[in-house]
Amino acid sequence: MTVLTPTPAVDVLAEGKRVLREEGQALLALAETIGPPFAEAIDKLLEVAGRIVVTGMGKSGLVGKKLAATFSSTGSPAFFLHPAEASHGDLGMLTGSDIVIALSASGESAELANIVSYCLRFAVPLIAITREPDSSLGRAATVLLKLPAIPEACPLQLAPTTSTTMMLALGDALSVTLMRRRGFTAERFHDFHPGGRLGHQLLQLRDVMHKGDELPIVRMDTLIREGIVVMTAKRFGCVGVLDDRGLLVGIFTDGDLRRCLDPTLLDRPVGSVMIKNPKRVSPDTFLADVARIMATYTIPSVFVTEDDRPVGIVHLHDLLKTGLL
Repeated sequence: MTVLTPTPAVDVLAEGKRVLREEGQALLALAETIGPPFAEAIDKLLEVAGRIVVTGMGKSGLVGKKLAATFSSTGSPAFFLHPAEASHGDLGMLTGSDIVIALSASGESAELANIVSYCLRFAVPLIAITREPDSSLGRAATVLLKLPAIPEACPLQLAPTTSTTMMLALGDALSVTLMRRRGFTAERFHDFHPGGRLGHQLLQLRDVMHKGDELPIVRMDTLIREGIVVMTAKRFGCVGVLDDRGLLVGIFTDGDLRRCLDPTLLDRPVGSVMIKNPKRVSPDTFLADVARIMATYTIPSVFVTEDDRPVGIVHLHDLLKTGLL
């Protein structure tokens, strides 16, 4: 094994900043090149009846794997096809209803040849992301997305750095634009991200709310002494107050009980001391939005209503159990 001798003269902070600045400047330059071919690529991706097949070799392939995952998670089914494996049978994964996105800075990756030939032979649309429009890949492309000819951040100009950063960003631009064109919603995003903190943020209240017999509700003419029994039994620290039509018109909490305590309080109706028009949310509200409401108004519970009729209640502890907070 060759042992490299560190170069103490290198200013590591300056070098790190240089790389980030150069790659950042490359992204800004890339943004200025976006034009009709980008729009054409989006149209082609929208038209495809099959899947988006992303391919690339080496570092470009690693970027391609990430892009395939991003497309899939934002509503456009995709997978990564390794060029070397494609030459040994995996070309069978590619169909005439698919579209290929091929990544290669030089456009001359030998391993891509069989995939490119397959696309030409069976009229599979091919979107090429490359620096070299006159390369084999560039000439074969249905749509060419040209990367600016900006040097790599690697001082030896050998390791793919700036080029792969631009590929990644351009692929993200394609996937996000495609997502917007498809009208991809947060609800659908949750379908593809059910786990982890992100998935919990996108859970809706209907998935976690307490309902039915668990609801702490009383009528306006219910005596406070009786309301306290319901509040204690249901253990949400409050009761929702309904009018004669069953609509939520108020709320009475254990905090209100302490603030209003006097010798006659227990024999008064809940409706005489309730807080009118309490905060309420709909069943399709996301947990992340409910958490913001609770934090903004400093409330530990909120009722879930449909047409002003209570159908559920959620407590701060419910959000804690999901791992959201």
